[in-house]
Amino acid sequence: MLDQVKMVAKLKKAQKELSKEVVEVEAGDGAVVVQVNGELKLVDIKIDPEYVDLEDIKELETWVKDAVREATQQAQEMAAEKMKPLMGGLGNLGL
Repeated sequence: MLDQVKMVAKLKKAQKELSKEVVEVEAGDGAVVVQVNGELKLVDIKIDPEYVDLEDIKELETWVKDAVREATQQAQEMAAEKMKPLMGGLGNLGL
């Protein structure tokens, strides 16, 4: 029982740490910068107005979409890597 309590505490601590870990991805040669944390929550989007062409807004939309997609994927991979050592202990919890 004590091992289960320790494992749950470790999992909660890891989740809290993931909320502080941030992945940053650029698209369009720095036109768009997206940050996503380890909980896969969008933290920030920055758009450099120098790169924005109002005549071609589709390009900006593509950069945003690509940056969000890539940042989310990298954040998922980061979270999986950080949680991997703890996942082996879940079998003992009967979950």
